[in-house]
Amino acid sequence: MDKKKVLVCGATGFIGRNVLEKLCFREGMEVFGTYFKTEPEDALRQNPRVSLIKADLTQRREVSEVTRGMDVVVQAAAVTTGSKDVVTRPYIHVTDNAVMNSLLFRSCFETKVKHVVFFSCTTMYPSQDRPVREEDFNGQILDKYFGVGWTKVYIEKMCEFYSTIGQTKYTVIRHSNIYGPYDKFDLEKSHVFGATVAKVMNSQDDRIVVWGDGSEGRDFLYVSDLVDFVETVLDAQEVPFELVNLGCGSSISVKQLVEKIIQSSSRAIAVDFDKTKPTINFNLCVDADKARKKYRWEPKVSLVEGIKKTLLWYFEHRDKLTFRGSESRHAL
Repeated sequence: MDKKKVLVCGATGFIGRNVLEKLCFREGMEVFGTYFKTEPEDALRQNPRVSLIKADLTQRREVSEVTRGMDVVVQAAAVTTGSKDVVTRPYIHVTDNAVMNSLLFRSCFETKVKHVVFFSCTTMYPSQDRPVREEDFNGQILDKYFGVGWTKVYIEKMCEFYSTIGQTKYTVIRHSNIYGPYDKFDLEKSHVFGATVAKVMNSQDDRIVVWGDGSEGRDFLYVSDLVDFVETVLDAQEVPFELVNLGCGSSISVKQLVEKIIQSSSRAIAVDFDKTKPTINFNLCVDADKARKKYRWEPKVSLVEGIKKTLLWYFEHRDKLTFRGSESRHAL
């Protein structure tokens, strides 16, 4: 029987790398991965279960070439950065992301790809104390998330549109803050989890500075739980279009998160909160009841366990980690 051909876009990025490494060990799958600016490390290049393709996904010809003959496309490629750029350079999250997804989805339609998985986010939701449901999106996007939030909504609607006119199924995952191995541990472009790990593990004077006052709340999900859901929908989704939340269902303040990371690191680190630095005063946790009921998905890794797993991975790989520039393209 012919193997199912699966393309993971953004294979050298955080989410893409984790998806790639899980799917390449599944029987009946032939796995391909795209990369662009972030070159594959030797371990990935030497993986006999993966075929790597360098491609600029903002170029129509290159998109057509990489999607031709594929059965499944997992879209984990994006321009991603941290809160500094969301506040000071929000435009960088708009143009290239809109272009590459427009080209990808059209090409998947034309080549009759059977299933596309797209990683969205939760920036379109209102800040609120209770867990947000899929239907809670009301068009009132926080001003600092205006560009990235509406771009994600536009891309989600493209998924829905193509699901109505072609043979391709689409899964849109609105996930909470993902963390774990292969995250971006960079002070310029990381999200709060990766940046905090980098600060704690590299502190020379046993002090770190955290942007803001640490009061904003976030929902954190370990990356293996996200990957588990991808596997589930590839096997079980029957409807042409599925939009679903993924998260642990509770929030923790940034201050509490920093304390837990420090505690798990076994280091005596003092924390200074710098209220003059860019931050986004936003509280969010995600209601994943739809994923639980319809797909029997549950997060398996607790935050404390996930922190320990991530710190261990970081410690084992820290000599190979390099701090890149403030913008990472085509690697989510």
